[in-house]
Order: sequence, then C-alpha cells, then structure tokens
Amino acid sequence: MILITIPTPTVTIHKQENPQLSHINGFTDFHLITREEGGIYMFYNAKDELLFVGKARKLRPRIKKHFEDTVSPIRNHRDEVTKIEVCIVPDAVEREIYETYIINKLQAKYNVDKVLYK
Repeated sequence: MILITIPTPTVTIHKQENPQLSHINGFTDFHLITREEGGIYMFYNAKDELLFVGKARKLRPRIKKHFEDTVSPIRNHRDEVTKIEVCIVPDAVEREIYETYIINKLQAKYNVDKVLYK
C-alpha cells in the first residue's frame, strides 16, 4: 500500500469583501504566490468545501488565468471561490499524483477529469 499525505499549503490567500487595492475577483494577494515554481493549488468556498484542484509548472500565472479566461472549468463558479491554497511541489510526477489523489480523496466539486469516485 502506498501512503500519500496531502502537502501543507505554502501560501493561503483569501478573498476580500471590499478590496481597496487592485484585485482579481476580490483577491489582492496574488503577489504572495510564486511566479516561477510549480505546485498544486486548491480553490475553496465559504463553507471550506473543496471546489477545484489544479497543478502548474508556474503557479501564479496559471491560478490567475482561472479568473480571466473563458475555458476554465470554474468559469461559471468564480464567485464561489473565497480561499486559494498553494503547495509548492517541484517535481512534475509528484504534482500529477497529488492532484489526482486530492481530487478523489476530498471529492473536488468542479474537477471532471481524473475523477475515480463517481
């Protein structure tokens, strides 16, 4: 048996109610997320339910893209996201394993690929 533990988030950012600074969908702290490192990210709602899990070679641009593009799996649910957790995972294979594991272990609501629990 293989034992997988979900990594501890390196960065957690929260949506602001009435942001005074420039923001994307209420999030003002994207600068805290690394631009050059890879890892996994998790979007949560106000009830702390996992909405979406993803992975990226460069975290900040990929996460921001979810709030800007028209093809993101969460495009119709962006307003639900109130918290983003980011875990640095340099190895691409490990990112793939963690993403698939978290999607299925925590049953991410809007992930449709890699779902084994339905």
